[in-house]
Amino acid sequence: MALCKARNYELLAKGLPGLTRYTGRSYATAAPLLVPHERSEEHARAFRLYTKSHIASLFERYAPSLDPVSYLAAAQVFPMRANNYVVEDLIDWSNVPADPIFQLVFPQPAMLSQHDLGSMVSAVSQVGLSKVALREKAETIRATLNPHPAGQKEENVPLMYDQEVLGTQHKYRETILFFPTEGQFCHSFCTYCFRWAQFTSVGSEQQFQSKEVKHLKRYISQHPCVKDLLFTGGDPLVMSSRTLRSYISPLLSDRDTNHLNTIRLGTKSLAYWPYRFSSDPDSKSLLQLFSEVVDSGKHITLQAHFSHPRELEHPAAQKAMRLIKMTGAQIRCQGPLIRRINDDPLTWARMWDLQTRLGAVPYYMFVERDTGAKDYFSVPLASAYSIFSSAVARVAGTARTARGPSMSASPGKVGIVGIEEIAGERLFALKFFQARNPAWTERLFFAKFDPRATWLNELKPAFGEKEFFFEQEYRDISAKTGNRQGSSGQFFS
Repeated sequence: MALCKARNYELLAKGLPGLTRYTGRSYATAAPLLVPHERSEEHARAFRLYTKSHIASLFERYAPSLDPVSYLAAAQVFPMRANNYVVEDLIDWSNVPADPIFQLVFPQPAMLSQHDLGSMVSAVSQVGLSKVALREKAETIRATLNPHPAGQKEENVPLMYDQEVLGTQHKYRETILFFPTEGQFCHSFCTYCFRWAQFTSVGSEQQFQSKEVKHLKRYISQHPCVKDLLFTGGDPLVMSSRTLRSYISPLLSDRDTNHLNTIRLGTKSLAYWPYRFSSDPDSKSLLQLFSEVVDSGKHITLQAHFSHPRELEHPAAQKAMRLIKMTGAQIRCQGPLIRRINDDPLTWARMWDLQTRLGAVPYYMFVERDTGAKDYFSVPLASAYSIFSSAVARVAGTARTARGPSMSASPGKVGIVGIEEIAGERLFALKFFQARNPAWTERLFFAKFDPRATWLNELKPAFGEKEFFFEQEYRDISAKTGNRQGSSGQFFS
């Protein structure tokens, strides 16, 4: 019998014990106390969407001291989407614009260069300027911001029968990514999002998506090396459970996909709309689906994106995490290190402590990627390593499962594993956590220490080497993918 059938989810949803008490602007460890918006399942909280068109009215209500025009200008270039849970429960409006959740959700004027901001402010203030002209001006700026980093479109798309497998990426041998068409948005957008281009030009070639589940299944069946499937976006959990089931169920009982061990769902829903698991109309059906995956003998895990402890402290998020765990699904937590939002070790230690206490697994600390408003959010690699190491030192061994700080660069996920002095030279010690060629993960390599570097391409090899050990082979791989010979994940199958 499925776990969901064996459990009374109505009872669970009505009142699981909480870890924290909401006090208005902060949370404290105490007996559970429902906040005003933490409604019971019989009175489910309705989802209310806010976009850039709501900026002026939201500021008038919550932050009258802020100039909405400059924020509206930034939101013409970067996607903006929020909801009533984020706006009413998570943002501390008495502390804007410095509040980390406000920085996380509302595009900030300083995310644009002074020149581009001035251009967009003039555009949004110009009476009679058409939407087409405004969109063209925004697209011109977006094109300068590396909208598809790390060779996502050029090097990761696999081939099957000499045709591109649309909406699929196969960068690493054991793992494929799938972008379901119906999941290419989120309950709320993050200002730092490295896939921001997915949401700014809907219907254009900027988008990466597919609804061809039969092609996905056929591709997996033909590649027995694939053990891990990640549904991503966007956020696959904005889809109805019925739609999500249509993608997952065909993979559960077919002998040809028996080698697939893990199904992962990349999601920010636990942070931005935890009611997806407790009181949305099909929340029980969603939990039932998780249980069915577990009963099939496969592992299902939510790759939960958390950027700040406040997202974990809310009783609604904690209830949702308990409900998920009761199905047998796992929760692994990851997020980027972001200046102005979580760039201190105490914040990360608090997050990892809470995640572990709630039964989740700290998984990755990422370095802000080389796309979008990177200059606004990025933290130097030396500082990133210091923050990561200091945070690890503050938590128990059970919370020391996170890897990082990790750069998701074109060759692979490169982690900074040390800052050392060797033969009188200060160096970064680096290691691939994942790589286009799996053999690269077996090597430790070194770069000259640079206190200002924020990304792999800004580092220079140590010990007088002209290039890092993997660079020539990576160029060879890039040449193959550029000639439509497949993706790197296929080359090493």
